[in-house]
Amino acid sequence: MKLTVLIIGCGDIGINLGRELLEEGHQVIGLRRNVEALEGTGIKPLKLDLNDLEDAEPSSLPQADYVVYTVSADRFEESAYQSAYPEGLKRVLRIMEQHKTPPRRVFFVSSTSVHGQQEGEVVNEETPPDSTSFSGTLMCEAEQALINHSLPGTVIRFSGIYGPGRDRLIHQVAEGRVAAITPVVYSNRIHRDDCTGIIAHLIRYQESGETLADIYLGSDCEPVTMHNVMMWLAKQLNVEASETMQSPLRRRTSKRCDNQRIVSTGYQFRFPSYREGYAQVLKEGGFLEVNKA
Repeated sequence: MKLTVLIIGCGDIGINLGRELLEEGHQVIGLRRNVEALEGTGIKPLKLDLNDLEDAEPSSLPQADYVVYTVSADRFEESAYQSAYPEGLKRVLRIMEQHKTPPRRVFFVSSTSVHGQQEGEVVNEETPPDSTSFSGTLMCEAEQALINHSLPGTVIRFSGIYGPGRDRLIHQVAEGRVAAITPVVYSNRIHRDDCTGIIAHLIRYQESGETLADIYLGSDCEPVTMHNVMMWLAKQLNVEASETMQSPLRRRTSKRCDNQRIVSTGYQFRFPSYREGYAQVLKEGGFLEVNKA
């Protein structure tokens, strides 16, 4: 059955998701402020700023079977997060609920940053969010706005996303910089292609008649220390670690994300761990060739 999927904040993840859905025969509409990036993708562009939806009519947004809200804040500031997440999502929900045919489900792309654990604790969907940062707090506010809304909604908390073009860690290692062994800092990661794979899978899951949960953690199958990830990368790049790098204080959380809820739905990770994922990024990004030269 052909579906219409509206992707709000159609950036890297949205475009990748759109291509996957188009291959399945669905119609995809991508909403963003700058639609030039959608040229040649097959995604129908919709140029719009969410701030313009304050008092907008229902016709401002098209009807869709599924809505994927994957907006990114303009900058790491409280006002930007407030606008992008709770305020923006609430505006979209207010409009979509007025449609003659409301969406079957709204997906909100959130972050595992809502979990602020620092001692390597295991967290899952039942673990109460406890972030003290403004970013985590505002993400939680947006999550609750969706979960408490009359429209069916599902939150997907992605961990650290990497993939093509998201290679900052590789560049740091290439410069000989690696994380310290101690204090032990656990890192949770997910390849961009698994982000889009999970969203597409959950749409298919509901269409097959299954019941979706309110929240899923989107993280790969192997939580690992940052030191081990960077040392593995150094080995692939044939680089000697020459400098110990300390994480910025605001990012020094340490937890292990349990992904069993999404796995139990039948989703099979394309990149089960950082090894498979970074091997693909290293190869496609030409990092190995550059190093050989």
